[in-house]
Amino acid sequence: MRLHPETRVAEYTAKGWWSGETFDDLLRAQVAARPDRTAVVDPPNRDSPERLTWAELDERVDRLAVVLFDLGVRKDIVVAVQLPNGVGIAAALLAISRLGAISTPFPVQYREYELSQLVKLANAAVFVTEPQFRERADGLGLPVLTLEHLDVPYDGRLDGYLADLEVDGNDCVTICWTSGTEGTPKGVPRCHNDWLAGCVGGVEAPRLTGDDVLLNPFPMVNMAGFVGMFLPWLRTGAVLVQHQPFDLPVFLQQIAQERVTYTVAPPALLTLLLQREEILAQADISSLRVLGSGSAPLPPAMVRGWQDRHGLNVVNFFGSNEGVALLSDVPDPEERARFFPRPGAEGIEWPSRLNNWMTVRLVDPATDEVITEGGHPGELLIAGPTVFAGYLGPVASPFTDDGFLRTGDLFEYAGNRLQYLR
Repeated sequence: MRLHPETRVAEYTAKGWWSGETFDDLLRAQVAARPDRTAVVDPPNRDSPERLTWAELDERVDRLAVVLFDLGVRKDIVVAVQLPNGVGIAAALLAISRLGAISTPFPVQYREYELSQLVKLANAAVFVTEPQFRERADGLGLPVLTLEHLDVPYDGRLDGYLADLEVDGNDCVTICWTSGTEGTPKGVPRCHNDWLAGCVGGVEAPRLTGDDVLLNPFPMVNMAGFVGMFLPWLRTGAVLVQHQPFDLPVFLQQIAQERVTYTVAPPALLTLLLQREEILAQADISSLRVLGSGSAPLPPAMVRGWQDRHGLNVVNFFGSNEGVALLSDVPDPEERARFFPRPGAEGIEWPSRLNNWMTVRLVDPATDEVITEGGHPGELLIAGPTVFAGYLGPVASPFTDDGFLRTGDLFEYAGNRLQYLR
């Protein structure tokens, strides 16, 4: 299922913003480059936690793909996924992608009420979960695959299907969901191209490489999980250490035991840890070299505190499932906390390519008039290679006539050259 107009694909590909790569392309590249290196690690508080190499992960993906194939999953078929962070959800998302199918991942907090509505809206054909959540899926009228069913060896039965399969970077790969604060959550289809464009910021701002170890507390169901951790892991070949549910002692234990180099945390937690130095005094965070944060405004004192006391920069992220992708990695910690680089600011080339790829506009919420001066709040409109193509089903378009996404978020221009968004 192709999502974006071919004219947009041609334009963004010519500019080098879209590569046409798929999730499976990235996985196969890492398997070929580092088959025996650790790829993904379960949380230690799970029953029988696992750690897989890239080769072992690839084998798990193949075996899961066989089971899904036997359940009728083919290209463009939608597969519902409700799994906690762990080896299982990484393998499931990749197996569905390998078949050219579409994942619609749900938070583990969703129960029958939410699932019954959203599975129907997505037209899902199969439900993948764990035994502990099985009862939620049993009334949905779908085949249910739980992850203890994977004692099926890969016997080559997919070879012919995969040889003939054509998956394009513009093909839909996920349907995520809005928070539902305005009513029933809306489905957000995303393709490989627009996800991987957003991944550029997730890699470049924290300067990730294949030598990094990423600790992921974000559920892999939305923008934060995909662009913040899952796709940077696939792109770089780093180690993905999974964490869920959030538990601070376990989180700190994982940093020490796995020698984590990068993780993300909400600003309230980072503020708490600075205020409660006795907690950090009992932990070993010496392996960390950078932190990420977002979901709420970052206190400048917190960002400066981590830099001054621990030598750790905190990258400021702001995003949405629809493809808003702003990040601040400017040197000054107080500016990094308060402002985002303004894409298109005259005469400025920002360090992260993503900040140079996007185009933004502020408009008065009441009149829709374009705002050009600083200190005047306006709705953020944004366009660029990370932005999705439109909601699932008969939902009002969120785009202006000239293709800008209306985000519903209020910003203003700031800085002595109006080079920032606040």
